[in-house]
Amino acid sequence: MSLNIVTISSLYPNAGDFKHGVFVETRLRNLLETHSDVNAIVIAPVPWFPFKHKIFGEYAKYANVPSHEVRHGIHIYHPKYLVIPKIGMLLTPKLMARGIKRQLKAIIDSGFQIDLIDGHYFYPDGVAIAKAASELNIPFTCTARGTDINLIPKMEKPRALIQQVFGQAAHLMAVCSALKDEMQRLGAAEEKTTVLRNGVDLKLFKPSTETQQTQLKQQLEQQLKQQLIGDKKLLLSVGWLIERKGHYLVIEAMRSLENCHLMIAGDGPDKKALEKQVDKLNLKDKVTFLGALPQSALADYYRAADALVLASSREGWANVLLEAMACGTPVVAANIWGTPEVVAAEEAGVLVDREAKSIAQGIEKVLQKSYTRADTRAYAEQFSWLETSNRQYQIFSAIKQSKSES
Repeated sequence: MSLNIVTISSLYPNAGDFKHGVFVETRLRNLLETHSDVNAIVIAPVPWFPFKHKIFGEYAKYANVPSHEVRHGIHIYHPKYLVIPKIGMLLTPKLMARGIKRQLKAIIDSGFQIDLIDGHYFYPDGVAIAKAASELNIPFTCTARGTDINLIPKMEKPRALIQQVFGQAAHLMAVCSALKDEMQRLGAAEEKTTVLRNGVDLKLFKPSTETQQTQLKQQLEQQLKQQLIGDKKLLLSVGWLIERKGHYLVIEAMRSLENCHLMIAGDGPDKKALEKQVDKLNLKDKVTFLGALPQSALADYYRAADALVLASSREGWANVLLEAMACGTPVVAANIWGTPEVVAAEEAGVLVDREAKSIAQGIEKVLQKSYTRADTRAYAEQFSWLETSNRQYQIFSAIKQSKSES
């Protein structure tokens, strides 16, 4: 008997941004690959924005998103919702809910019998999903992923709405124990809250030996058409270019590191500020900005790197850590939220304080490691997607069974 789900999240890749929310897509794809009786449709709401010109920055990407597309055989619908600057924080869940409800009705009218909604991110998505699901009498789950629990609930009104979702959802999930603990502190019932960690694609993120790593460095230099690395140690910092990701701290740490070159993969609103920081510190010969990279290209940089550095202030379960480890590259990561659950052995890397001096010391420690790239890869292999997909399937099946009995 089939299990028909609708995954709903504004965090999902689209034609305008291939990397946006790829972790939600990856979890869904692994569920479908593991359990052939699951059928899924995706609703990924996007803000309405009329102008496509690049001068409008990140918002211009939304104008390029189609109302419907197919990725990896999965049908994805993108209902638009209005975003109102400054006052939109509290209105967004209501406006998003309208688009979600319309799309759910269209899916039902098409003949797809929805057993449950697989929701992601508690605010505004979870609040909007709860409203639409209640009106259409569809059970739903919601997964906490980071700032929806460790940051947004600091505001009184959003916190109250998130707490309502805790009560309405058929089941609650979190990508790490630290988020689950915070959810329970906020009022989530322990008996219906489960940790479902992210896994890593062990086929895409393949390991390199020390010899292959050297060859990859040479190949990347040829692609970039610059003599950047040579015999230097290659450091990699990956993520959206915003303050929270801490790239500026890694750049600052480069001042005290000899024989190292930093490459930053990502795009975002802080790009110019980070470039100015590099210029001011006279580090142009030690730092390279790569821009946004698809995962297939990013995997080559992981395999070539000597260390990945993650200086975020908030993370639920940082996928880049496992991706790097799966390629044999150890990590240097700020000791926050779910990160200690990922970096839990010597061969995984080191945890550091979120400041430049500690980051530099952590990098030096990792570069003097006694373990091999094969050891780091072996550590990452315990984080396959199979366990997560099986537990997710069990939860969804139980919700469907409970619905049929009521």
